[in-house]
Amino acid sequence: MTQEELLASYAAGKRDFSGADLSGAYLTEAVLVGANLSGANLYRANLSQATLGKVNLEGANLEGAFLIGANIEAAKLSGANLHAADLREANLHAADLSGADLSKVNLIGGNLSGANLSGANLDSTNLSGADLSRADLTGTNLRGTDIEDANLDGAIGVSFD
Repeated sequence: MTQEELLASYAAGKRDFSGADLSGAYLTEAVLVGANLSGANLYRANLSQATLGKVNLEGANLEGAFLIGANIEAAKLSGANLHAADLREANLHAADLSGADLSKVNLIGGNLSGANLSGANLDSTNLSGADLSRADLTGTNLRGTDIEDANLDGAIGVSFD
């Protein structure tokens, strides 16, 4: 599916893009012009190497999605379902992931510096080597989370209870 097809379908009211191949798509806030992808169903979609900077994905279903190397900087993912998504090497700098389900997500080598993870579920998530510097982890469940070699410098609200 091309980004043009996605945008046309979304504008026509379609919200289910399960399994869509959008690898390498360029879907920034500027490209979406007034539209957003909040509430979209991107279950097991391929968004590897996609650019989603500043995109509104609030409440979107990205369960099992492939976002390897994606640029999701400053995107709004509050309340999104990212359960078991593959976000290796993804850039989530300054993203809003508050209340998101990140359980069993692979974030190896991901950049979450300055991200808002308050109230997010990170149960059994792999954060080894991830950059969480200056991230807001207030109220975040880190129990069972692999943080080996993760950078937590300046992170606030870190708790392993």
